Amino acid sequence: MGSSIKLFSIWDIDIRVHITFPLILLWAAFQFGTITGNLSGALFGVVAISLLFVLVTLHELGHSYAALRYGVPVKQIVLSPIGGVAQLASIPDKPLQEFVIAIAGPLVNVVIAVLMGAVVVLFGLPVTNPMAVLTGLSVGGFTLLALFSYVFVYNIFLAAFNLIPAFPLDGGRVFRALLAMRLNYVTATNIASAVGRAFAVALGIYAFFTGGIFLVLIAVFVYMAAGQEAAYVRMRSVLRGYTVQQIYSAEVHRIPPSYTIQQAFNLMAFTGQSALPVTFDEQLVGIVTRPGLLAAMRQFPPYATVDEVMLANVRPVDLTTDLYDVQQRMAEEQAEALPVTGNGRFMGLISARQVNELLRWLRATPQPTPHVQGT
Repeated sequence: MGSSIKLFSIWDIDIRVHITFPLILLWAAFQFGTITGNLSGALFGVVAISLLFVLVTLHELGHSYAALRYGVPVKQIVLSPIGGVAQLASIPDKPLQEFVIAIAGPLVNVVIAVLMGAVVVLFGLPVTNPMAVLTGLSVGGFTLLALFSYVFVYNIFLAAFNLIPAFPLDGGRVFRALLAMRLNYVTATNIASAVGRAFAVALGIYAFFTGGIFLVLIAVFVYMAAGQEAAYVRMRSVLRGYTVQQIYSAEVHRIPPSYTIQQAFNLMAFTGQSALPVTFDEQLVGIVTRPGLLAAMRQFPPYATVDEVMLANVRPVDLTTDLYDVQQRMAEEQAEALPVTGNGRFMGLISARQVNELLRWLRATPQPTPHVQGT
């Protein structure tokens, strides 16, 4: 969250811009100003790119609306210099749902293109290609017609580019969803990821020889994202079916709220636990983490009690919680361990080390071929 700034919310979804977002506006002002040779061109570049990112936001809202219709929470939409991302809380389990969510974004651009095309026909507007628009700016300056033409053409380009069947573009997700209707999800993802990486390499080579630095950045992003998605799906497939009950530690050291910071430090150092649950009459009242304890040691005297510095609102997991969900929570919250409760009582701890160790074992052990996932 610290690397992005909230603009507003729609459907309780935060629309945020990455702190590097102004770079794309500066780039647009420089590029358009250099090509046209005047300040009017620089202003045109800033306005045109800003409007394109309005389209990107609508595109991501299309994904978000479809996701919400299927009950998939959307954490936020983040706009960065290379595009926008609607961050879903989870990947839909059914290929048909992923297909609808993926296609919803480009469909928004198609609808916008149809509406803008209707305006062109009704009013007889002369739409020209972007290079002709830039040439016109050098002569006639900034006009609304030039801006309309530029946005109209690039909205169509945005829809077409996103439909390229290269993961993680929308077309790649559509491709993966179609494959997953016949193949298991991991295999479908591996194929879509391989196509995405091949596309990224081809785009990178083209950008290198044409001097398109911006395209190089997109190529690098696509290549890395394709690999990360494949690894993410493999991890999810491996962890599915395992629960907290199978690997959590019931025999852990716990402390009462009256423990001092110094006592908590000594116990954590002696036992090697990454977190100390704070309990009272078998009830979980908080947790002391290693980073939290280090911060408290700088701010409070050693005789201060842990009830002053513990995390009191920590959300525990129960014995039946899926380990994939646990791993995701730990990654999002940067937590080394989570408390486990059952029937209102404290049961123990589950740590990131335990989950990672299970992952290592599972990856080293041949797994049975997953069943074909239907719609």
